[in-house]
Amino acid sequence: MKKRMSVLTGALVATAVSATAAMAGTLDDVKARGELLCGVSTGLPGFSLPDDKGNWTGLDVDTCRAIAAAVLGDAKKVKFTPLTAKERFTALQSGEIDVLSRNTTWTHTRDTSLGVNFTGVNYYDGQGFMVQKALGVKSALELDGASVCIQAGTTTELNLADYFKLNGMKFSPVVYDTSDQTVSGFASGRCDILTSDQSQLYALRSKLDDPSKAEVLPEVISKEPLGPLVRQGDDAWFNIVKWTLFAQINAEELGVTSANVDTMLKSENPNVQRLLGTSGDAGAKLGLGANWAYEAIKQVGNYGEMFDRNVGPKTPLQISRGLNALWTKGGLQYAPPLR
Repeated sequence: MKKRMSVLTGALVATAVSATAAMAGTLDDVKARGELLCGVSTGLPGFSLPDDKGNWTGLDVDTCRAIAAAVLGDAKKVKFTPLTAKERFTALQSGEIDVLSRNTTWTHTRDTSLGVNFTGVNYYDGQGFMVQKALGVKSALELDGASVCIQAGTTTELNLADYFKLNGMKFSPVVYDTSDQTVSGFASGRCDILTSDQSQLYALRSKLDDPSKAEVLPEVISKEPLGPLVRQGDDAWFNIVKWTLFAQINAEELGVTSANVDTMLKSENPNVQRLLGTSGDAGAKLGLGANWAYEAIKQVGNYGEMFDRNVGPKTPLQISRGLNALWTKGGLQYAPPLR
């Protein structure tokens, strides 16, 4: 019996040591560095795009800024690393970045074989097709024999092959490394159509000399839930990234915005109190301060504010909320409760 107790005690100690090691992982690295390392795209309007002074903006960019605000108290303490589709997973796996926030689709293969964890969905998307209006095509089913510009290392290649095979059509792929190269190939006539996630198609269309000459066809041929990723093996960091996004979604549902968050500190709503840290210990359970979610919302905004600012109807992309509306408004954005 004594030997069994000794073995059990040893196992408990090992578990505790393991948990401590996890807590002392990425979070401590970020705090010690005083900066979050965030992997983003090489330049996609509305999601991650630098201006001529190197200032990054976009939905994926704001996702990282919110994490920095929650962890470091300052949304500006982020270093952005532009990555191609082929580079992104290696950069995360190797520790070059702390989080990958780069219009990346959550799939079974990626979630189970790359040593990464998806932390949530910051944009529900689906693959589509963009054509020059002069081509006179109104449906993807009219694309038999077309040449197609594709970005290498993405889920679009397999989706495209499946769709054409299923519909008894053939195509000629024209493959590029970056999204900028694909839209340049499309603009120069190297291909008849450009395929990607629909959000990316709207973003790439805005880069054309005359966006009005191109249109996105109505067919959506896949499910593309996009969201931030972290390395496997650090549950503490996984929870922080995940719950920062969930906090922003919950904030929108509760009516908490960057403009009224200070007033909301006086709210008598228990859900708002737990969100903003005026009651409960949500921050402590994450290894953060009580005001972690307050800082993310104050400095970056709730989910709706991020969406509207970067890709919404009043931006050049003019994307409606659609599937990305809150669940209470007919969309899919739904976050677990903070309790």
